[in-house]
Amino acid sequence: MLKKDFSDWLVVSDIDGTLNNKLRRLPKRNLEAINRFVIECNGHFTLASGRNVQSLRRHFEKLPISGTPAVVLNGAGVYDYNQEKMIRFSPINESAMEIVGKVYERFPSVEIEVLTDKTIYTLNSKIFCPVMVTADKLNHTDFKRFSQIPKENWGKVIFLGPPPLITAVRKFIDTIPDKKANFMSSSVASFEMLEEGVHKGIGAMEIADLYGIPYKHTAAIGDYFNDYDMLKTVYLSACCGQAPKGLHEIVKYHACHCNKGAVGDLLEYIMDKYEEVEQ
Repeated sequence: MLKKDFSDWLVVSDIDGTLNNKLRRLPKRNLEAINRFVIECNGHFTLASGRNVQSLRRHFEKLPISGTPAVVLNGAGVYDYNQEKMIRFSPINESAMEIVGKVYERFPSVEIEVLTDKTIYTLNSKIFCPVMVTADKLNHTDFKRFSQIPKENWGKVIFLGPPPLITAVRKFIDTIPDKKANFMSSSVASFEMLEEGVHKGIGAMEIADLYGIPYKHTAAIGDYFNDYDMLKTVYLSACCGQAPKGLHEIVKYHACHCNKGAVGDLLEYIMDKYEEVEQ
């Protein structure tokens, strides 16, 4: 007999290219499955994104999940939208901040976005940074020099630029010893830095602990390498059909393309097939 109550489950989803399709719209299949999982089956569902609190809010509030905290800034923070407070925030250390200055000195054309717990700072904002902050009308401050940027509560740093430039930036960072930071690729035009040991999976497990969710009932789905650590952390990992080969190699469930409702695919599998297949 299939399980009907999923109050002891937590499912976490990335947003862009996972929850939303390639046009950044929420497929009907995803919304219907989330409603069923949360409202009818009492399951816990939330989002884990590189977005900050302000940017993630409009996606979060479309779903019936107000009572469950979300993972922001790729794991640098866990935010409770119901109480409007940051439950946990892991700022980047000063040693890692210095790497940003070294990168900018070596590659003066790179654009840099610094996301703090409350706002966004941009450096050398020309093409990529304006697109990112303008799309969601995000609060931000532009700076002309690295030394002008306030050095407090950096949650995440994004290096932005044409793919060949970002490849060069990544290779340069690889040569720096004792980096004391976590780096990840979020697209061909962006490379991100977090505090050492911080990633989406850490936030997901913190939320699971809040609700006493057993490890074997934690699941997550993503579509790119900034989801890699999260998918390696939870028990039931899944990726969208269009995800790169490196993600398909580590997950337990291969969902459909995000345009066809990958999150709905995973939730339907958990609710309708998981017990009879896995247990």
